[in-house]
Amino acid sequence: MTRLAAKNINVKRAYEPPTKGDGTRILVDRLWPRGLRKTDAAIDHWVKDIAPSTKLRKWFGHEPARWQEFRQRYADEIRGYPERLDELRACARSGRITLVFAAHDEAYNNAVVLRDVLLSRIGTRS
Repeated sequence: MTRLAAKNINVKRAYEPPTKGDGTRILVDRLWPRGLRKTDAAIDHWVKDIAPSTKLRKWFGHEPARWQEFRQRYADEIRGYPERLDELRACARSGRITLVFAAHDEAYNNAVVLRDVLLSRIGTRS
């Protein structure tokens, strides 16, 4: 299987305006972004099931000190959805995708972890 090109998978806040360069826009949060109209979001697909579990999301609380542990725990959760990962990878192979998220922090959020998993940059625990 060929490796995905990093340029084909972007991450972007849901509150930023969509652009042509986004390609297929995929919302990767369990909850719809607060205060955002569906028409303004221009979401092509919403994959709630691959978002962090409610328990993990609440534990993380976007605390940078918990980031590394969150990355590993979430990567482990994601791998429980191999069919969904295959679908996202296939979509990225056919063109650019943008993983859309609602968190304020652009560096420490689930879309960043999902992108790294799709690009196989995060290993699993033994």
